Amino acid sequence: MRGGNGILGVSAKNSQETSIIKTRKQWLKRKEKWLVVLGIILHAVYMLSIFDIYFKTPIVHGMDPVTPRFTAPAKRLVLLIADGLRADKFFEPDSDGNYRAPFLRSVIKERGRWGVSHARPPTESRPGHVAIIAGFYEDPSAVTKGWKANPVEFDSVFNRSRHTFAFGSPDIVPIFCSALPHSTWNSYPHEYEDFATDASFLDEWSLDQFQNLLNRSNEDAHLKQLLHQDNLVIFLHLLGCDSNGHAHRPYSSIYLNNVRVVDRIAERVYDLIQSYFKDNLTSYVFTADHGMSDKGSHGDGHPSNTDTPLVAWGAGVRYPVPVSHNHHSENTVLFVDKHVHDMPTPPEWGLDGIERLDVNQADIAPLMSTLLGLPSPVNSVGNLPLGYVSFSEVEEVEAVLANTRQILNQFLRKSQLKESNSLHFKPFKPLANYSRVLDEIEYLISVRDYEAAKNLSENLRSLALEGLHYFQTYDWLMLMTFISLGYVGWMIYLILHVLQSYTLLPVKLFEKEQVVNLRNNSGKVYVAGCLFMGLVCILLLVEHSPLLYHAYFAMTILLWTQIFSEYQFIKALWRDMQRREVYYFIKLIATCIVSVFVLEILVKSFMERKLYTWCFLFVGVTASIYLFYLIPWRSGVPIFVWLSCWFLSVFTLMPAEIPDNTQLVVASGFLIIVIGGVARYLNKHAGDSRYWLSLTRDMKKSKFPMLFQLQILLVGISSLMVSLSTSHRTEKQELLVLHQVINWLIAGFSLVLPLFSAVGLLSRLTSIFLGFAPAFLLLSIGYEAVFYSALALALLAWILFENAILCTSKVNRSPSSINAMEDNIIVSHDDRHLQLSDMRIPLAFMVFFNIAFFGTGNFASIASFEISSVYRFITIFSPFLMAALLIFKLLIPFILVICAFSAITKLIQVPLLGCYFLVICCSDVMTIHFFFLVRNTGSWMEIGNSISHFGIMSAQVVFVLLLFALTNVYTKDIQPRSRKQFTRKAL
Repeated sequence: MRGGNGILGVSAKNSQETSIIKTRKQWLKRKEKWLVVLGIILHAVYMLSIFDIYFKTPIVHGMDPVTPRFTAPAKRLVLLIADGLRADKFFEPDSDGNYRAPFLRSVIKERGRWGVSHARPPTESRPGHVAIIAGFYEDPSAVTKGWKANPVEFDSVFNRSRHTFAFGSPDIVPIFCSALPHSTWNSYPHEYEDFATDASFLDEWSLDQFQNLLNRSNEDAHLKQLLHQDNLVIFLHLLGCDSNGHAHRPYSSIYLNNVRVVDRIAERVYDLIQSYFKDNLTSYVFTADHGMSDKGSHGDGHPSNTDTPLVAWGAGVRYPVPVSHNHHSENTVLFVDKHVHDMPTPPEWGLDGIERLDVNQADIAPLMSTLLGLPSPVNSVGNLPLGYVSFSEVEEVEAVLANTRQILNQFLRKSQLKESNSLHFKPFKPLANYSRVLDEIEYLISVRDYEAAKNLSENLRSLALEGLHYFQTYDWLMLMTFISLGYVGWMIYLILHVLQSYTLLPVKLFEKEQVVNLRNNSGKVYVAGCLFMGLVCILLLVEHSPLLYHAYFAMTILLWTQIFSEYQFIKALWRDMQRREVYYFIKLIATCIVSVFVLEILVKSFMERKLYTWCFLFVGVTASIYLFYLIPWRSGVPIFVWLSCWFLSVFTLMPAEIPDNTQLVVASGFLIIVIGGVARYLNKHAGDSRYWLSLTRDMKKSKFPMLFQLQILLVGISSLMVSLSTSHRTEKQELLVLHQVINWLIAGFSLVLPLFSAVGLLSRLTSIFLGFAPAFLLLSIGYEAVFYSALALALLAWILFENAILCTSKVNRSPSSINAMEDNIIVSHDDRHLQLSDMRIPLAFMVFFNIAFFGTGNFASIASFEISSVYRFITIFSPFLMAALLIFKLLIPFILVICAFSAITKLIQVPLLGCYFLVICCSDVMTIHFFFLVRNTGSWMEIGNSISHFGIMSAQVVFVLLLFALTNVYTKDIQPRSRKQFTRKAL
């Protein structure tokens, strides 16, 4: 009776434990799904944070214009902008010693002022013209418009004028005049901008429009009245140099001749104005929006792009001043393009004896406003260059004071807006007593101490500009702190989950009753977290913060609440760490340092692809030396690892723009066949070696005995079709329908075949390699076809390296680890627990995954990949299909990396999902770094690349997961030979 009760009691107890384990297993599976969803949402929300931090518009509205208290020296102003004109090409002589701009040089020497205008990147036409005419630099929020337009309305010199006449490019003139009622403007059709012709006729078009305007005014009384008003602006946009620079380069005869055309136009405009108005009340400003690089491009901060000529003359402009050798500028502040003041003038310019006055590009707007006696544009941040104006002392002070008040008004408006929405407002302390400074300036003017008043005004202006930057970045510290805490919290939470679910630590640290207590006590933490989140959201509502601010804070608080809910585990983990030996801490710290070092190299590699060359050269040597001491060299594994790493290192030295080489693609097909054949031979005959045993001799034969031969045949046919399709398309300028159909059939059919291959590790991976090869070959145009083979060989070297370590190491299978497998509900019975040394696997994965990004181009810029890659499948323009084919080509190397990674986890029997979480943790270390590398200044390409780098790393949580799901179709059946050694029965 007792025996029966005892048996029934044990049976009931076992049944109850089984039920508990099953329930908890289901709960933890749901937790991991929730963890993945949380990661996707978190990265999506945090990716948007850069637009609230880096790309907020600096423009504010609601300021009153500051009317200057001096008489305008000019009734009208003529602004000539030669688009794309480099300073050196304008000032230097030609090969015969003759200067290209004789008229403007005579102005510089006889009746005007000159210098170099320093543009701030992005050195593009729209931002350059906005800086000249409106007085501020590129609005970073223009990224939301794809850099096509200024998303926020702004003030300009044209707005302040009584009337503006403008003629020029349809891309520039409408920006300032299309919504301006007091303007008369015209632009030529876009079709006129033909890079195949000499574009100097566009400049002549603008001149002809202005000349016709003056001629019409003789018969049009209303037009004549408009032209004789004061505060008049005449703007001619001259596009010729820009178009000719792009098409023919700035050292070409066409570009250099266009400089002469521009000079003649300036002279003819001057003559027309002087003969028409006959009052000498016209000011003239000649400049350029940006320069032109030797390659015929612009956008970055190279001096050839940032240095542009500036010449001013006419009413209110000073006459030339001889250079004083005793005079040196004490201004140590850099220009916006990072060039210093008081730069020496190149002797070949022939202007050494005339004082040169360099300015920031935005300084031209207040200069033009001052010459016309108009208020400066309310959004301007330019400093009035006093050296250009011919004023009395009191007028100089009043001009500087008006400029200072205009910038100060922007500061005060930003301060007012921020204070009205802040519970705890932190003012800009250096301007706390600005009103007293203004009073002091007025007092100094009244007592005629003009020099002191001017200096005080300039100091106040500098402080106001600093204050504008202070409020532009007011929320940066708060947002960047919380976003960083969110990323750190996410990584800590992932690590805690991996430690709890995929290691032996939970068994060592807790008894079962303690785990129950942990769950019960965590409720208080959740309540506290919810209260804190509610309090923060209320504060954000009171401050009228954007809705996304709530999401940033809520995500961060949620993550840290989850972390603190594990306080019992963290406390037990800390106690366990205190009992560890010193050797363990050395190993832990070394692993962390090496991991961060590798990840920082990967960050740097986004800017410098050649780092991968040095990386694989080093890894090839060190890994092979390590294997020499670990296993016999006769196995061939050390030599193979060395050579495969060095082979792969070559490709990041290649140009990102892949040159066409059809013969190389065909040869790559032969190389793929050779690799497949060798792999087939090793699979049959290398099983006698313990270092190949796990990879070879399939437990289950292929469903189709001739599958390998079929795949080899398809690779050979695809190589043949590469040659046939390319040669026929080149000769006949068309793609035969027959070729097109064959290419589609080969590529599609070959992708299915690996599913029917044998399930041995080497057999299945070889079949996957051969299965994707035809599609990749047909989409290749050059050396990237060889890269496919090199990457596959390097991945095989990685697998052999891990297999060698597995063969020579003693896996800990103590009774406690067996019991842990019994209790653990995530790790399957075929997998072992993760160890600290296993961190090498996600790190190696990150290296291979990133070289798949940059091995054959720059994945951050899809434009670095040739669209001609798809011409063997389609030649008729179809953007969606072409983009899909191109993206599929780019994904194939990633698929190989993921398949090798999955095979390794099966080979050494570690949990795939646990390794996935470690990969995401590694990628987020890089994500945080890229978060701080996002730029809102520089060329559009530099800004765009910084955003794309951050976006790529943020998207990896989804990207890698989707690739895991896709490749699981191919890898789920892989069965390494060593599988039997680690079954629970053997244990």
